[in-house]
Amino acid sequence: MKIKSTVAALSVMSVLSFGAFAADSINADQAQSRQAMGTVSVGAIGTSPMDMHEMLNKKAQEQGASSYRVIEARSGDHWHATAELYK
Repeated sequence: MKIKSTVAALSVMSVLSFGAFAADSINADQAQSRQAMGTVSVGAIGTSPMDMHEMLNKKAQEQGASSYRVIEARSGDHWHATAELYK
């Protein structure tokens, strides 16, 4: 249940901050029309979901992705998220 809540929170925050990032956070339906180019993972201690979103965005940009989709997220004292990257 925590994973679903965290993914939902990340999705909502990505919509709210749409214009602030170069790589777009997309959903599964949007991902179907794009070409996958790998995955990235991030983790940190004591960060917020927004921090995780920013970390994923930065890694997506570094890999040359135009968008990414969160495919796994865990919360607690140590956050972890994995995203699939798309061209």
